[in-house]
Amino acid sequence: MRKLLFIATIFTFLISCKETKSEKNFVLTGNVKGLKKGTLIIQRIKDTVLVPIDTIKISGDSHFKSEFDLNSPEMLYLFLDRGVTNSLDNNLPFFAEPGMMNIETSLDFFTSDAKITGSKNQELYDEYKKVTSRFVDKNLSLIQQKFMLYKDGKTAQMNEIEEQQKDNIKRKYLYTTNFAVNHADYEVAPYVTLAEIYDINFKYLDTIKKSLTPRVAKTLYGKKFMEYYNERKKMEK
Repeated sequence: MRKLLFIATIFTFLISCKETKSEKNFVLTGNVKGLKKGTLIIQRIKDTVLVPIDTIKISGDSHFKSEFDLNSPEMLYLFLDRGVTNSLDNNLPFFAEPGMMNIETSLDFFTSDAKITGSKNQELYDEYKKVTSRFVDKNLSLIQQKFMLYKDGKTAQMNEIEEQQKDNIKRKYLYTTNFAVNHADYEVAPYVTLAEIYDINFKYLDTIKKSLTPRVAKTLYGKKFMEYYNERKKMEK
């Protein structure tokens, strides 16, 4: 009798696990600390326009969960509809990939406080943005210097600043190329190429193309990259 009861208990447990297990291949959980009421919308870019995938209503509990099928690793966007304000700090990009991901952030600093885990592509993208932010900061500094020279009527010295700007852009492009080549087995490689250096010299584009693994070349951004590469190749002839 005890043996039958034990078997029945195990059977019930297995059935329960089966019922609670998600049938979707992507699960996003998270928490927006301080958010009592509002709407979270998960979006993707389709034909240059952001379109919704899932909508999550927040009322009291700031934790959230979303489940859906993701065919390929993709840059998605978590949009926060605050309901009362139109803050610019309301759209958080995250590099989703099949599996479990988590986003922890706050209402006050929605994008800057974000801690995103569970995605290797996101981890690599964070690394990329950390380095390239230096090029952005450098360019802003040069723009300020250029403006001050113009204001003081020292237009002749502006040429030197412009050369520094060109060198700064060149360094960013070379870093992005090396990043894509060194991480060619991840979808972030074709993504940053298309998003950041699409107009780079074709020889560098060709280097990236030869570095992409066959698996990545068949993914969403891999296919987009190959389409763009083939178009550029026609233009080079």
